[in-house]
Amino acid sequence: MNEKSKPFTLQIGHKAPDFALKGTDGKIYTLDSFKDVPVLVIFFTCNHCPYVLGSDEVTRATADKFKNKGVHFVGINSNSANTYEEDSFEHMVDRMQKHHFPWHYLHDPSQQTAIKYGALRTPHFYVFDRNRKLIYTGRGVDSPRDTSRMKVNDLENALNEHVAGKQISIPLTNPIGCNVKWEGKDAHWMPEEACDLV
Repeated sequence: MNEKSKPFTLQIGHKAPDFALKGTDGKIYTLDSFKDVPVLVIFFTCNHCPYVLGSDEVTRATADKFKNKGVHFVGINSNSANTYEEDSFEHMVDRMQKHHFPWHYLHDPSQQTAIKYGALRTPHFYVFDRNRKLIYTGRGVDSPRDTSRMKVNDLENALNEHVAGKQISIPLTNPIGCNVKWEGKDAHWMPEEACDLV
């Protein structure tokens, strides 16, 4: 990446970009929909990626652990259904009805929200404080495809530190997963300006 070019992924300390996206419940959600939530975790996810499927239950456990501590999770699917038909909105609805995940699941068919946030992979997590400033971004865990081999839960560590009033010791990690499936591009294509975070 050219040093003078704008970083692809949202930087620590930057404000959460707004959005207006349809949830699997049929309602439209914006950033303001969650204005009363002290800590907002936005993560880019999908229906088919093995790294998502392998770690969803760990993500569920983290969401459940922190829900009474003012933390709310919002999943966003920005993948092109033309690349993977499983990533269609209809399949999102089916998946939520089957698994009852403890988060809102929003659809980003234009992929503009993924671009605003600079989503690199699925899953890719962003944690925002009460002022909606980014305080952590990157992976959830160090082995999302096979959590039986997991040694570090970076997301949970960051949330533990933040709700305890501490500074997050590791605010930046590289997300681990499938790349976002961009409309009209090869399934493995990534924007030229996208790069590792650390």
